[in-house]
Amino acid sequence: MDRKLISHRLGNILDDISRLSNTLHAMDNTDIQRYPDNYEILSTDAALRAERIACRLRHLIYSSTTIQKGDYLKSASVLQDVSIAYEDGVLAVTLPSLLPKRRQRQSDEFLLDPLYFALEQYAMDHPLPRYRDCVVCFTQVYDRLLPPKRIRDFDNLEEKHLLDLLSAFVMADDTGLLCDAYNTAELGECDCTKIYIMEKRRFPQWLTEHKSALESISDF
Repeated sequence: MDRKLISHRLGNILDDISRLSNTLHAMDNTDIQRYPDNYEILSTDAALRAERIACRLRHLIYSSTTIQKGDYLKSASVLQDVSIAYEDGVLAVTLPSLLPKRRQRQSDEFLLDPLYFALEQYAMDHPLPRYRDCVVCFTQVYDRLLPPKRIRDFDNLEEKHLLDLLSAFVMADDTGLLCDAYNTAELGECDCTKIYIMEKRRFPQWLTEHKSALESISDF
């Protein structure tokens, strides 16, 4: 890649880092108890800007070094703590953050690329299920130490691209005729998203097993 182009892209990244630093300072100086809305706006802006910085750096690495995309994403999936497990008919996927709101598409690539690689690697060593009539449960896990106002409406979350990716690996089709989506929220040690995929006949038992976790959100 041309050195001028590299310098231009690095300059844009440095500008974003400067804006991120300013936003973090503003967060540090905002009284979260008195101005929770301001803090939420600032924290969301900081998180999305950080994700955009990460994605821009990924693209720069791919285009200006000999590092292959797959090699980098292997490290990224480990660092982000993307996990995949299959047990008793249920495929469980854990992502390191809450799902972004709709139209905040900056987060898609940050999450989806490492997840794609993690699924690809998992499939090399483990047989993946192939669901036909299935339920996909999206569980938003919220840090129990942070304000309850952070909990969002499920219909504001961006799930389509994630569902498309999962469908390519483990579903016959993600059409509404064959795939039901179910949303839950629970409290945990840190923010993350857990996705569970199972045959529809397995879902009632799974829901019973998770009853205590599903009710924990009402403890606020």
